[in-house]
Parts: sequence; structure tokens; C-alpha cells
Amino acid sequence: MRTFRHARLLAATGAALATLALTACDSGTGTEDEGAAKPTATRPSQTGSESGPEPQQTTEPNGTTEPAAPADSGNGDKPAASSTEPVICNGSNTKVTAQTVSRPLNHMLLTVTNTGSKPCSLMYYPVLRFDEMQWAPQARPESKPQAVPTLAPGDSGYSGVLLSAADGSGDGGMTAKKLTVMFQGRTPSSEGGAAALPSLPAKGVYYDSSLTVTYWQTDPEDALN
Repeated sequence: MRTFRHARLLAATGAALATLALTACDSGTGTEDEGAAKPTATRPSQTGSESGPEPQQTTEPNGTTEPAAPADSGNGDKPAASSTEPVICNGSNTKVTAQTVSRPLNHMLLTVTNTGSKPCSLMYYPVLRFDEMQWAPQARPESKPQAVPTLAPGDSGYSGVLLSAADGSGDGGMTAKKLTVMFQGRTPSSEGGAAALPSLPAKGVYYDSSLTVTYWQTDPEDALN
């Protein structure tokens, strides 16, 4: 009887020891598996190659780098207008002279020189006023050029003035001491800016109802002929 109890006690003790050993083994294996399953954390690369492409850079003249400017979205300021776009010639950007000529008879030549820094356009024909006259001479239609004369700085344009009829058929003749030259704008008979007051000969100039002018020309011979 005692031998049987002793055998049962040994069997129970062995089973308990086996259970403890198995539990210890399972606990160690689980820790190792859990550790192997989790990858070791790594710090991101300092070069930024793993966080997406680097922004483009431009090198400044002093050797430093600046981020490239973003592409234009179309909402920026528009470029300024070109500084070479012609303005209208008038008394503020030109010098005007009036010279009587021997041929053709009873003619005067107006010369307009661009004294500004930009090209200027001579629109249509000059509007003349001698002394306090209340009418304006008309332009000869056959003298109209194919294109508006545009003067570069320093260049000149011309208009011929028929002062009086050579055969004496004109009416209301008188001698003028003062001349005002007015300029037209971009539409006929519109004001083009400041007028000019060219000097006349000391004896004045004689004109009558035949007074006419030519359109502005780029050649003095075209203006007189």
C-alpha cells in the first residue's frame, strides 16, 4: 500500500515538473519569436532621399542656393508696354520751323523735327492759323501718303503750304506776322497735343483764300511738289 502511494506521488511530482518545464520553454520561445517578428526601427536618411524628391534649387552669383521660383500661374503682372511705341508728334516733343521758298512760287515749307526720346507719328496734316484768322486751310487730298510718317528721334517731317494763288485769283489777301501750327490726334480733327509757334520772316508772309497745306511727308520735295 505504501509502495503504491509512493509511486503515485512520484508520478504527480514528475507531471508537475514537466508542466513547469514546458511552460518555461513556451515563454522563452514566444519572447524570441516576438522579438524576431518586429523589425528594428531605423532613423530616416538625412539626405531626404526616402521622403520624396528634393525641390529644385538655383545657384545665386554669390554661391548660395535658393529654391527655384514656382511656375507662372498666369495671374502675375503683365509686362510693361514697349517704350518704342510711337507717340503723337506735337509742339511738346518737336521743333517746328517755317521757311518761305523761291520755288514753287508763293510756297512755304514747314519742318517738324522730333526732339523727344521716342518715335512720334505725324497724323494727317497741320492745322494752321495765321494771326487771328477764323478759318483753317484745307489739305490737298492728292498729297495724302500711303502710311502715316513716323519720326525717329532726330528725324524730320514736312508739309508744304500754298500761301496764295500765283495768278492773283485768291480773295482776302493779307500779311501775317504770327503762325500757330496745331497737330491732329489719332482721329481726324481731334487735338493731338501742344501747338507750335514757329517764327515767320520779319516782313511777315502774304496769304489769301487759296491757302492750302499738304499732308505730312517724309521728304521735303514731296511736300513742295
